[in-house]
Amino acid sequence: MDSLPHGRPSRTAERVARRRAAHQILDRPLVFEDPYALRILGAGAESLPSDGSSLQDLFSRSLRAFLAVRSRYAEDCLAAAVERGVRQYVILGAGLDTFAYRNPHANPGLRVFEVDHPATQAWKREMASQAGIPTPPTLTFAPVDFESQELGGGLRAAGFRADLPAFFGWLGVVPYLTEEAFLATARFIASTPPAGGVAFDYTVAESHLSPEERVAFTALASRVAKAGEPFKLFFDPAALARQLVALGFSAIEDLEPDEINARYFEGRADGLQVRGRAGRLLSAQVK
Repeated sequence: MDSLPHGRPSRTAERVARRRAAHQILDRPLVFEDPYALRILGAGAESLPSDGSSLQDLFSRSLRAFLAVRSRYAEDCLAAAVERGVRQYVILGAGLDTFAYRNPHANPGLRVFEVDHPATQAWKREMASQAGIPTPPTLTFAPVDFESQELGGGLRAAGFRADLPAFFGWLGVVPYLTEEAFLATARFIASTPPAGGVAFDYTVAESHLSPEERVAFTALASRVAKAGEPFKLFFDPAALARQLVALGFSAIEDLEPDEINARYFEGRADGLQVRGRAGRLLSAQVK
């Protein structure tokens, strides 16, 4: 969610959306069902190979599995928050996320706030418009340029109720942040009323990876750096848990890849799963 150079939309947001869309085409059963994933890409979806010929190497399958399952995980955690009475969902760094158009909790009154850099958000709105996807009344866009605005102010300007609990989806963002930016956002989330919470993915420090895993991760890091959005932030899981507790979070769940596979990919005939130990999924509640 740092500001992007030259006011351009996020390149990684489009790449992530393409892999979510590829999951809808190539993998069965679906871990994450998204009927809008292809539509929102518009003409860009036409370049996705229907047979998956260029997307079936081990690295591509593992990355696609992780990107699909992190969306599933966040929405599972959101559903639990809605059961606790939460009626505000904030998507930080929304990119081409389509939850707001699929919102299964609209009847209970769940409002969705999409927070993103103004350039990325304008691009996303244009993509949705061109695809004929209307903006639902439960969705509010909150453009925030973090060079000149802070998250709380941007959300309040969009109608967010800071006196009510909220759940935050924070996917594909944390690795690109500075530690200061991560802590500032985590503090804001922790300051919201109890019953809310957050789900995010993060990358472990290199010391937790095998030599082979370091090679694969370095290749991925090089690609995103070339896109102008380099990875910056890595964590020791135990230290991260202590930080979150100190900030005021509880009920912390931190899933490493074997746990993710056991929960979401067990017994698949196609062998789709998350590989390596670089990426993890974490959720926490506000006390």
